Amino acid sequence: MIRTLTAFTLFALAAPVSAVTPALPPAPAPSEIVAAAPKADWVAIPASDLLVMDLTPPDRGPGQASTKAKPRRVTIQLMPPPFSAGWIGNIRKLAAAHWWDGLSVNRVQDNYVAQWGDADGEDKAKARALPGGVRVGDEREYQTTVNDVLRNMLGVDGSEEVEAVKSGMSDEPANNASLVRMLMTDPYASRTSFLEGWPTGFEGAGLSSRVWPVHCYGMVGVGRNLSPDTGSGAELYTVIGHAPRHLDRNIALVGRVIEGIEHLSSLPRGTGALGFYETPEERTTIISVRLGSEVSALPAYEYLSTETTTFARYADARANRRDPFFIKPAGGADICNIPVPVRRVK
Repeated sequence: MIRTLTAFTLFALAAPVSAVTPALPPAPAPSEIVAAAPKADWVAIPASDLLVMDLTPPDRGPGQASTKAKPRRVTIQLMPPPFSAGWIGNIRKLAAAHWWDGLSVNRVQDNYVAQWGDADGEDKAKARALPGGVRVGDEREYQTTVNDVLRNMLGVDGSEEVEAVKSGMSDEPANNASLVRMLMTDPYASRTSFLEGWPTGFEGAGLSSRVWPVHCYGMVGVGRNLSPDTGSGAELYTVIGHAPRHLDRNIALVGRVIEGIEHLSSLPRGTGALGFYETPEERTTIISVRLGSEVSALPAYEYLSTETTTFARYADARANRRDPFFIKPAGGADICNIPVPVRRVK
C-alpha cells in the first residue's frame, strides 16, 4: 500500500511539469471579428435600394401627446435582381406614389410575422386603388437560376464566361470548407449559401440549378391569397420570430429589415385569426413609406461582404463559439443563425 501511494504521488507531482504550455489568447467573439473587419470588406447599400417606413409614435398616455414623440422608423433593404424583380418593381411604384401613407400595420402574430398594408384591401368597395403599372407576378418567379443570378449580379454574359465565374462562386462561401459542410445540412434545401450578402437555398447542379432567398428573421415578403394569387407587393410582412423556412419558394421575398425591426416586433399581438387586429384602434398607422433616395438626411449603410475571409471567420465563430463564455462549440449553424452584419457608415 505504501509503495502504491508513493508511486501515485510521484506521478501526480511529475505530470504537470511536462504538461505546462503557454496560455493562448481568448478566441474572438463574432462581434469582435466584425468590428475588426477592414473597410474593404464592406459593401455600400445604395439609398435607392432602401425602403423607409415611418410609423406613428406609441400612445404615451394622458398629457403626453404622441405627436410630439419621435416617429418609429423601419429601414428595409430591397433585394437585387433577379430575385423577385417584378414585385420589387411594384414596390418602387407604390412608394413613389406614396401609396402606403395613412395605411397601417394590421397583423402581428406572435413568433411569426408583422404585416402592413390596406386593412380594407379585401373589400373592393373600400380598397385603395393601386397606382398604374403594377403587374401580376408569376409563382415561377419565387426562385431563379444560378445562370440568371450571375448575369444580373455580376454582369457576366456568354456561357463560357458564366462557367468561369461560377467555378469560383459562393457555392463555397469564402472558400471555407468547414463552413460549406455546415451549410450543406439543411432540411429545406439541397444546400444553402450566401449570394452577394443574401442567405439563399439551392437545388440542382450547374447553371440551371435553382436558387431562392430564404425566410430568416427580418426578411420581408409579399402577402398573398391562395394560389394562383401571388400578391402585388402592396401587402408586406416581416418575420419577427423563428425562421419560417416552410414558406421558402411559396411566397415572394423582396428584402430585409436592416434597422428598426424592434418597432414591429414589439407591437401588441393581434387577437384575431392569424394575429390580425380586430378593431381599427389596435392598428399602428403608417405615416409614410419612401424610397431611400427620397429621404433627406438618411444614414448611409453597408453590409459585410459574404465573399470575404472575414465573413468566413465570422460565420465559423457563429457556428463554433470558442469565446470565454462558451463551454462546448455547437459544431454547426442554420444559415439563419448567421445574420449578415449591416452597419451605419460614420
